[in-house]
Amino acid sequence: MTTYHDRPAAPTGRYSDDHAADYDRWFAKPGVTAATVDSLALLAGEGRVLELGVGTGRIALPLARRGFDVHGVEASQSMADRLRAKPGGESVRVTLGDFAEVPVEGVFSLVLVVGGTLFELPSHQDIQRCLTAAAEHLEAEGVLVLDAHVPEALAVAAASGVPEVVSESEDHLILCHRRIDPSTATYHSHYLVHEADRTHHLRVRFHYASPRELDLMAQRAGLRLRTRLGSWAGGPFTRDSAYHVSVYERR
Repeated sequence: MTTYHDRPAAPTGRYSDDHAADYDRWFAKPGVTAATVDSLALLAGEGRVLELGVGTGRIALPLARRGFDVHGVEASQSMADRLRAKPGGESVRVTLGDFAEVPVEGVFSLVLVVGGTLFELPSHQDIQRCLTAAAEHLEAEGVLVLDAHVPEALAVAAASGVPEVVSESEDHLILCHRRIDPSTATYHSHYLVHEADRTHHLRVRFHYASPRELDLMAQRAGLRLRTRLGSWAGGPFTRDSAYHVSVYERR
């Protein structure tokens, strides 16, 4: 069975609770998920896996189906309940709480925080706290993996004023408009979800940091960059990349 360890849940965006039932239908992208799981499975080796911000199990469940011992931390009870209700949900051990604290025991060969989830934490101090705690839960040869937008690319996209089409089908359309606030190193993503002749407005606040800033934060946590890619499909990270996947190891 999925095991829950009750801790006070960290404050999180209301969308996590209010839209847990729709999250996968609206935002899951099968191709991206498959590439992400393939890449992570190669990095995990034969050890235990920990996902911070495990959500509805988009990544954790496919890893568990491949035979990995998968643990997760999640602040939203609604998200965790959705994970548990899915086929195989009982195979993932979930701790409810603030993933910046990494409130679990033991060490892992792979710690992951993907889908930009690291940057949902309330402050850069919390991001640093999370990286430091995650490093303490890595095996000697373990790795921490995260992904993020490149801030300059975010700024260009926001300045264009053209909304991004996140998802579309016969029954729904999701558009995203972002506003950048350099004074706080944050951006606000406004999602407009139109379906069944209704429009939902989701507003989510993220922090951002450049790849170099993340490297410095990782260094303070006792980590160093092993490799950086431009996508989960394995493309190189170049001057034109709008996104990166970064793999850190213990120093």
